[in-house]
Amino acid sequence: MKIVFFGTADFACPTLRRLARHPSFEVVGVVTQPDRPKGRAGKLTPPPVKLLALDLHCKVFQPESLKSPTILSQLKYMRPDFSVVVAFGKILQRDALDLPRHGSFNVHASLLPKYRGPAPIQRAIMDGCEETGVTIMKMDEGLDTGDIVLQQSTHIRDTDNYETLHNRLSEMGAELIGEALLLAADGRARFIPQENKEASYAQKITRDDELIFWETSKRRVWNQIRALYPGPGAYCHIQLEKGPRMVKLLEADFERFVSGEAGEIIKIDKEGIHVASPKGAVIVKELQLEGKKKMSAAEFLRGYPLKVGQRFVSKL
Repeated sequence: MKIVFFGTADFACPTLRRLARHPSFEVVGVVTQPDRPKGRAGKLTPPPVKLLALDLHCKVFQPESLKSPTILSQLKYMRPDFSVVVAFGKILQRDALDLPRHGSFNVHASLLPKYRGPAPIQRAIMDGCEETGVTIMKMDEGLDTGDIVLQQSTHIRDTDNYETLHNRLSEMGAELIGEALLLAADGRARFIPQENKEASYAQKITRDDELIFWETSKRRVWNQIRALYPGPGAYCHIQLEKGPRMVKLLEADFERFVSGEAGEIIKIDKEGIHVASPKGAVIVKELQLEGKKKMSAAEFLRGYPLKVGQRFVSKL
């Protein structure tokens, strides 16, 4: 069965790799976004899916727009049985959705209809969810509103951050999509409409989401830190000898039954820097000062000694 694959980000790579090696499928084309400038030098950088596709010897297309008659005619010429869309970053219009014989299918990193939209993994962690998962849906023209084919859940562990959960969900989705496509090809798939009244939206992460407010609960701060690791990172400010500095908090734990003013350093030990927040404290284990490399709490303290009583603050 012929597949046209649409994907751009790292999350899509396990699915592309598995489909390209699956004995029942042939990836006849990979559509990804154009190379974009990256870094201070603005060097054109290919998306992860393009690099993988070339390594797998797949034909790659990088159109600026899917509305182009040229790309649509190229895809139609391939006579695909399925389109598979994973972390592509663009909306497919009806003419693109209807190209494959059996329809277009999407791997989404939530248990739809919860957390539709661009940031389901980060939002689930930030909101303190105990469970999330992946959904395979048959796409329509809405934003993550298509009928559900398969779902698989996973527990969000205390040890999880965005990176670990992202990697686990991407592998789960890669495994599940093959099963869904085989069911659809054989006419055995069940297409279950989403309950729109239960839907929620995972808005794209903004700079405001990255700013830590110590007045919120310790668990909220802890969830924020791990939801934004390894990037873009949750940040606040600290007053150092040479003036105020912005600092990202990259790894943390929390403890209960301690007290202090919000943002106040109440203890420094081998565990890390203990910072008070309502109903407990956040234990900062890894930091990154603006313009510097990532450091463990111990490394940071050797270069920038902090004292009990100093405070991390949202804004100076």
